[in-house]
Amino acid sequence: MAEQNDRVDQSTPGGADEPAAGWKPTAAAKSRATTFRWIAAVLWGVAIAAEAVSIFWLLRQREYVGEDGTLVRDPDTGLLEEQGVTAQFPQWAFVTLLVLLVVIAALAITGSVLWKKANRLDPARRSETVRFFVQNQLGAIIAIVAFLPLVILIFLNKDMSKGQKTTAGIVGVVLALLATVIGVDFNPPSVEKYTADQSAVILMLGKDEVVWVDGGAVYHVCDEVSDIQTGSEKRTGTTAEAVEAGKSRLTLKFASELRTCGLAVPENADEIEDALREIQGGAVDTLLPAPVWADPADAPIEVEEAPAE
Repeated sequence: MAEQNDRVDQSTPGGADEPAAGWKPTAAAKSRATTFRWIAAVLWGVAIAAEAVSIFWLLRQREYVGEDGTLVRDPDTGLLEEQGVTAQFPQWAFVTLLVLLVVIAALAITGSVLWKKANRLDPARRSETVRFFVQNQLGAIIAIVAFLPLVILIFLNKDMSKGQKTTAGIVGVVLALLATVIGVDFNPPSVEKYTADQSAVILMLGKDEVVWVDGGAVYHVCDEVSDIQTGSEKRTGTTAEAVEAGKSRLTLKFASELRTCGLAVPENADEIEDALREIQGGAVDTLLPAPVWADPADAPIEVEEAPAE
């Protein structure tokens, strides 16, 4: 991945005159991401607290049937016990347990959604392997922590009836799986992905400037394309500002967009498109090709190759 970073960053200027160190979130995006992460952390904390209440208090509740039993001595332990008395898990505790399982799931899932939004605004670097994995899959990790011990103890509880244990166990497993799957990010964002899109934009336009509309999912290189003739206000800014606005990537139809705006199209546009598709899909060793122009004068910017290390 470090090799890809070098290849991408070497062609990622911050403008027509000076290079930049790669894609960076805007200050506003970073602030929103921090807020989302704090809210997610609080929600996850409450979920784990609810799990603790369930384990250390609720699952210990029991009521006794046949309290007029007689005292007998257990010959194996020497301890006294009441014969004829049966411990049962109270129905009110069973209902409360089901409610808490739903509450834990709701808190874990809401936290995961907010955490994913934060990661899209302020992603980790894929080259930082451990941090990248933990930051992007933390929602799934929290879901496992919030459910697994509780589900295991439900199945091990000796006071629950077979029906109570089956119902609570199934509900717990289903909610745990749901929260875990939602917490997983199957195609996490990364600084490298955003840097590749930014590099392509600058190399083809000569500057980090793109256009988008509020309802779209991607940003564009031309403001005349039909995709953004929706009646919504067209917004122009850097790739970082587009990400702040909720646009996840550069459109892969950039070649036709360049033609629409009367701009030169690289001869190897298909190769650039294929590379961007792979990088946007999570590839870690794909080279982003430099644009090849039919006429060198068509190049909006000249960027030298970084010296080999």
